[in-house]
Parts: sequence; C-alpha cells; structure tokens
Amino acid sequence: MLQFKVIKNDASSSARLGQLVLTHGVVDTPVFMPVGTQATVKTLTPDELYEMNTKIILGNTYHLYLRPGEDLIEKAGGLHSFMNWQNNMLTDSGGFQVFSLSKLRKITDEGVYFNSHIDGSKHFLTPEKVMDIQQKLGADIAMCFDECSPYPCSYEEAAAAVRRTTHWAGRCQAVHCREDQALFGIVQGNVFPDLREKSAFDLVEMDFPGYAIGGLSVGESKEEMYHILDLTHTLLPPAKPRYLMGVGAPEDLLEGVRRGVDMFDCVLPTRLARHGTAYTRRGKITIKNAAFTADFTPLDTDCSCYVCQNYSRAYLRHLFKAGEILALRLLSYHNVYFLARLMENIREAIREGDLTGFYHRFLRDYQVN
Repeated sequence: MLQFKVIKNDASSSARLGQLVLTHGVVDTPVFMPVGTQATVKTLTPDELYEMNTKIILGNTYHLYLRPGEDLIEKAGGLHSFMNWQNNMLTDSGGFQVFSLSKLRKITDEGVYFNSHIDGSKHFLTPEKVMDIQQKLGADIAMCFDECSPYPCSYEEAAAAVRRTTHWAGRCQAVHCREDQALFGIVQGNVFPDLREKSAFDLVEMDFPGYAIGGLSVGESKEEMYHILDLTHTLLPPAKPRYLMGVGAPEDLLEGVRRGVDMFDCVLPTRLARHGTAYTRRGKITIKNAAFTADFTPLDTDCSCYVCQNYSRAYLRHLFKAGEILALRLLSYHNVYFLARLMENIREAIREGDLTGFYHRFLRDYQVN
C-alpha cells in the first residue's frame, strides 16, 4: 500500500512538499529516515524516536539476513513486531552492502556470491532471494536488488551495472507479491549522464510506485552528485516519491530537496555521535576537544532537544573521556533530532514559500566541515 500526494511545489526550485501514505501511517515529505541497520537505530529506543516525531526508519536486508535471519524475524511477526516499532519501515536491498564487500564477493548476472563478514560463511543472493527476505521482514517499503558501481570506474563497468540493475529489477517485480509493501526501483549509472538517463527510462517503463537514486555519495565530489541530481529528478515521474539513498549531511539534504528529492537516509548522525561529533546550527563540533572542558553551555543554543535542555558541553565531554555509554546515547539523540528538525523547517519553508530564504540563511550560519 502506497499513496503519494504533492501538496505544494516550490516556485524557486524543484522542491516539493508532499505526503506519503503507507501501511503504518502518514509520512510528511521531504523526510530524513534514521537508519536502523540491525533492527535498531543505534543507542536509541523507539520511544525516543517517537518523541522526535519519526514516522519512518530503515532496516538493513543484508545484515538482518545474516543475523538473526529472516525466518526468525518472520516467526516474531515481522520486523515491526520484532523490534517493537509501530511506525513505517523501509528495508534496503543489500546491494550497497554487497558492493562494499569488494574483496568478499563475485557478481554474476544470476546473482551475487559473497562471504559473510561475520564468520566467512558462503552465501548467494539473487533478486528472488532478496524479495523473499524483504517480504518476510515485512517493511512498508522494499527495494529492488541492484548493483552499485564503484567510484571511480570505467564507463563500461557502470554500463554493465545499469544493465544488471534493470534486469534484476524486472526479476524482483515478477516475484514481489506482498500487497501491504511497496517496491521501489533504483536508478544507477554512476556519474555518467547518459547511463542515468537509460537507467531511469527503463525503470520508469516498469511503473514502480517509487524510485530511488542510488550509487551516489560513494566517493564522487559534491558537485558531481548535485549535477547527477539535477538531471535525474527530471527523468522520474513527478507524481511518485523520489528517494536519495545514503545521503544525510545537512547541506546535502538542503541541496537534494532543492533538486526534487523527497526521502533521504544515512547512518551519519549516529556514526558521528559515536565518534564524539555533534551537529550544531553553526556546524559540526567534536565534543572530545579540550576547548569544551569547562564549557557549560548546551551543545546548540538554538536546539530544544532533551540533551540541549539538560546537559552541558563540559558534561558530555566528561562522559566521552570517561568512556560512558550515555555519551553515545545523548549525542545520537541530539544528532537525529537535529536532522529531524531541519527537515521540519524545510517543509515549513516550502509551505510558506520561503525555501530559498531558508536555504541561504541556513548555509550562511552553518560552517560545512
């Protein structure tokens, strides 16, 4: 089940305000989706995500297939029941994870042979197998199995990945039968405009309910990524949601929205938190630095989250230096909240016809580093 409605188009860009209706509720777009790789957004509870008004999160097909296994999760009643999450979920295809295991896998037209990064055991994933896994997991949105070509790569390598991604998308569509789960196609093509055009054209012909833009933020420059987004969004149906995979830096969220993207995901907010880095309205700060030893101000004076209302930079630095788990939880909470509020502000700016003004004000103050 999926319905998507564009409520308002921005007059000064390709941004749009939308509403995505899924089995587990309504999602206002543009939206950032926190990543719950192994059936958890790292260090955060579902209740904390509800507090932030999080309507959709991700699960990782590759990791959940290896551990604890899709059959066990199905026996638990599906991923929502297994992790006690009442709102929407999206599961990725596992294609990117397989791509990142370049020394442990072999790709063929039939599927991908790979060795588990956990115990070295041998596995073979096909589009049909990936659909079976995702249907057992039971997320509201499932992704087609795709091949993400590396950056840099030759035109021939990228073209082969596009051909295989299209072929696999057809096989995924042929066996996907869960009516309460929407299946998205994934546009590939690396940084080659004509390959992006071909990939998008072939997938649009298949008439998926939504489309993802894959294979970006894998090493190319931001200028190259933005150039591909400028092209790709014009190739996708305006009445269907567009999802930019694996992108989550605040400046990239803004640039993606201006280029017509509705959905984003990234591990960045929790990953940065685990290394002691926090988002603030002025840019990122590393809380472990000595400069914060006696800094009794909040992480971000413009932030109204639980962490900024209750704890100082000095206390958070102390927790990190002492190796306390609470440090990871508090910074993760703040970072996820920061991106959730950013998207909320972006939606409000589109609604009020002020996205360009908000864009310039935000980037004037936010130091990209």
